[in-house]
Amino acid sequence: MKTAVICANGKAGRAIVKEAVDRGLNVTAFVRGENQSAAPKAVSKDLFDLTKEDLTDFNAVIDAFGAWTPDMLSMHSASLKHLCDILSRTEVRLLVVGGAGSLYLNKEHTLCLSDSSDFPEMFRPLALAQGKALKELRARDDVKWTFISPAADFRADGERTGEYLLAGEEFTLNDKGESVISYADYAIAMIDEAVSGGHIRQWISVIGK
Repeated sequence: MKTAVICANGKAGRAIVKEAVDRGLNVTAFVRGENQSAAPKAVSKDLFDLTKEDLTDFNAVIDAFGAWTPDMLSMHSASLKHLCDILSRTEVRLLVVGGAGSLYLNKEHTLCLSDSSDFPEMFRPLALAQGKALKELRARDDVKWTFISPAADFRADGERTGEYLLAGEEFTLNDKGESVISYADYAIAMIDEAVSGGHIRQWISVIGK
């Protein structure tokens, strides 16, 4: 299975590449500078310079783009639109590393986690930017996308337990009353989804057991 990981030098990107390589997938890392991931093959190219020819030979494209500073938050929408336009009307799957802030807190889907008073104010702009990008993605019926939100507590240095719980668009807790997952376990879920292809044009979430 041929898999591309966009922004593979980021923390999430590196974890996803490692999981894919360890499981024997044919992985290409797309990075802006020198490849820092475990991928044996790499293409040094800015995301916004990617073309249809760069990506349409893959079975799955994993978008691990992330922007944190206020001046860059709009890039969540712009970068996702660019990738969707490239993959429009193709059979290539687009899997997106999302955020937890957009997950719904009620069954009516009128209240998001980022709307709650307990949500950290410093992360609210990021959550809103990711939510906007998700809304725009959900309007695309020309791309085989899957948006995967992690738990609220997304731990870069968390251990790899090898287990996770699959949930949907609503904020979910595990049996311990926690919403937590490591990058390593999230990467397992991402690669499982890339291989199985079971949630086309769906928004799902994953939490640690």
